[in-house]
Amino acid sequence: MDFRLTEDQVALVAGVRDFLAGTHGPETLRMLDADASRRSPAIAASLTEMGLPGLMAATEQGGMGLGTVEAALIAVEAGRVALAEPLIDSAFVALPLLAAAGRDDLVAAIADGSARVALQHPVNPWVADLEGASHVLSARAGGLLVGTATAQHSADSVDPLRRLSWPATVAGTHIAGSADALLDRAALMSAAQALGTADAMLALAVDYAGTRQQFGQPIGAFQAVKHSLASVAVAIEFARPVLLRAADALDREGSHAAVHVSHAKLAACDAACVAAETAIQVHGAMGYTYEVDLHFWMKRAWALAGAWGDRAFHLARIEAAVIGGAMPAGPAATFA
Repeated sequence: MDFRLTEDQVALVAGVRDFLAGTHGPETLRMLDADASRRSPAIAASLTEMGLPGLMAATEQGGMGLGTVEAALIAVEAGRVALAEPLIDSAFVALPLLAAAGRDDLVAAIADGSARVALQHPVNPWVADLEGASHVLSARAGGLLVGTATAQHSADSVDPLRRLSWPATVAGTHIAGSADALLDRAALMSAAQALGTADAMLALAVDYAGTRQQFGQPIGAFQAVKHSLASVAVAIEFARPVLLRAADALDREGSHAAVHVSHAKLAACDAACVAAETAIQVHGAMGYTYEVDLHFWMKRAWALAGAWGDRAFHLARIEAAVIGGAMPAGPAATFA
C-alpha cells in the first residue's frame, strides 16, 4: 500500500503539532508535575475546542469522521509532547469500540468533552486516569462491559504524569465487542505515542549535541555521537511504516491485524527505548536528573513499553502466528 500521507493528513498533523508545541511544552510538564492533580482543565478544554476528542466520531455525532490511521498520527504527536491528558484512551480506543457497539450517546459525550472513558483489560489491570473518568470500558471473558468504578488502590507509575488505580468491581452493562479488539487498539495507540516520544528524545539529543562543547567543538561533531544518533533515526523511520500498516489493518479489519499491531508495538517501543538510552548518553550523567527535560519523555517511553502487553507478550503473539502457520512468512507470502 501507499504509505505517503494525503494532503489532508499532512495538514491535520501540522495543525495539531503546532498547537501542542505552543500549549504543552516542557514548562507545562513541570507545572503539571508540581500540581497534585497532574491535570489542567484549560488544556482539556483546548483539546476539545480543537475537536480532537471527536476525531473518530461520525460527523452526525459532532465528530470529524476520521479513521485509525489519522488517530495514530495524532497519537504520535501526543507522544511527541508527552501529553498528560488522557485523550488517547478515551477518544482513540474507547470511542470507536463504543461506536461499533451502538453506544451513540456515549460517543457524542466523548466528542463534546463531557465524558471520559478509562480502560481496563487483564493484560493491563491497573487503570490509567480512573479518578477523572466518567466511565470505564472493561474487558471481560464474554466481551466488553461499560460502566463506572471507583479506585480501590492507587500506585505510582514510573511516569510522574500518569496516574494508576486498581478499580473496585466495574458496575455497568455488557456491550458488543471483544477483549482482543480493546487490547489491539490500546496497544496500537501506545505504540504511536512511543514513536512520538522517540522523535522528541532524538530532537533533544541532537539539540544538546549541537550546543555542548568538548575539546573546542560541539560533541555532535564526533563520529561516535553521530553514529549513535543516526541509529536512533533509523529505528524510528523503520517503525513508522510498521505503525501505519497496523493502523490500516485495524481499519480494514484484516485477518492479521493483531500480528501487525504486535509488530508495531515492538518496533515503536524498541525505537523509544533506544532513543532514551542514546539521549541519556549524549547528555552525560546529568541525563538522568530532574533538571533535564529529557526525563519526562524517557519515563513516558518506559511506561508505554510495559503498557498493553510488554515485549515478551507481543513477541509471543508474533511467534505463535508465524511459527504456528497462521501467518506464513517468506518471499511467497510477503505480498499476498
